[in-house]
Amino acid sequence: MIKDNQGIQYDYIVGEEKKLLELIKGPDIMPLLKSAVNAGAASAALVNAEGEILHQYGEADRAAGLIVSRPVYLEGEVAGQIVISGHKDRELLLNAVGELMFNALKIILQCNFKTILATETHKTVVYQSYEELLETNEKLKLSERKYRELAGSLEKQVQERTEDLKRAHAKLLHQEKLASVGQLAAGVAHEINNPLGFILSNINTLNQYFYKLKEMVFFYRTAMEKKDASGKYLEKSKQQWERLKLDFVFEDTDDLIRESLEGAGRVKKIVSDLKGFSHIDEAHKSDADINTEIDRTLSVLTHEIPQGVQIVKNYGELPPFSCNAAHICQAFYNILLNALQAGGAGLVIDIATQNANNMIKIKFSDNGPGIPDSIRDRIFEPFFTTKEVGTGTGMGLNVTYEIISSYQGTIEVESEVGKGTAFSILLPLPQKVKNV
Repeated sequence: MIKDNQGIQYDYIVGEEKKLLELIKGPDIMPLLKSAVNAGAASAALVNAEGEILHQYGEADRAAGLIVSRPVYLEGEVAGQIVISGHKDRELLLNAVGELMFNALKIILQCNFKTILATETHKTVVYQSYEELLETNEKLKLSERKYRELAGSLEKQVQERTEDLKRAHAKLLHQEKLASVGQLAAGVAHEINNPLGFILSNINTLNQYFYKLKEMVFFYRTAMEKKDASGKYLEKSKQQWERLKLDFVFEDTDDLIRESLEGAGRVKKIVSDLKGFSHIDEAHKSDADINTEIDRTLSVLTHEIPQGVQIVKNYGELPPFSCNAAHICQAFYNILLNALQAGGAGLVIDIATQNANNMIKIKFSDNGPGIPDSIRDRIFEPFFTTKEVGTGTGMGLNVTYEIISSYQGTIEVESEVGKGTAFSILLPLPQKVKNV
């Protein structure tokens, strides 16, 4: 690189000193920068060696936390950079886009260099024949056509890569749902086994009583057939009644039947809550009561709630919310399950809902161990987990974040180590809904 007598640095020389800005024009670079942003980046820019922005598309997202850069080489030296910024969960996409832009820009520079070289050659070689100039021009047209085709191919590749990443993300979400279904199945089995245990025990006892009653009935039948006039069989029947303890049998049978019916009722409620939680009959959006969906989620989580844990509900009166209720239940499930698994003895979970400013506000607070500052900003990242290998997918809170975002909602977390954690969710209501 060369500086002139005024100290101005030039990045490239073809016949005479040229700046990088002169080699890369707006019409050359802007389609590439725009394609990068359309693919999922927050912003894309071309800067020179001093870090000055030459061309930019999109607004840099400082909160996104990820910047990907690729060098721009001229004559074997770094003359600038391609800088792409975006959210940290799109690292693979941003790296792929950066690599494609790097290759495309290299070809653009080669084509533009040839154009400038041809221009300078035309100025200096004034006696060059028309046929030679025509041949050079055809080569330049060919190079330009190749560049245009490459630019179109780049945009197509970015779109295809974006679709691949979307499909991969959807697959991960599906795997997380399958993992949750497995947890649900284990919990349901545990909850159903308890009432079924005493139902089966009671039925077995009823079966024994039945044989006793059967024995007594046959005894009476025999007595009647013999037409006992002496009262001999009547006395024996009383003794038989006492031996078989039929007074107790009749009394206990009522309790057994009542307990069996109560147990069956519990099984019915568990199945009903599970069906309501999964909303298997509702494939599309419908009006849902958020308070009811929270209760259904808690019912499904019964097996995860240790003895001594308190669930405090402070529900406000809420209008119906149009959603896929199964998704909303999944979001609540992941938050509550994390709190229950992280909390210890004396855990208290407070759940509050309210309708204010045309928003449904939901807050899950606990007095658990809290989240350290060092990882708080990462809890919504896919695959991030503090659990041991094999015990968590690291997708639970990411799924919750995606579900809430799909309804144009927001989710925030506040936490202090040793004092607890609070997740606050805001779900916007249609403008026509008024405060209750």
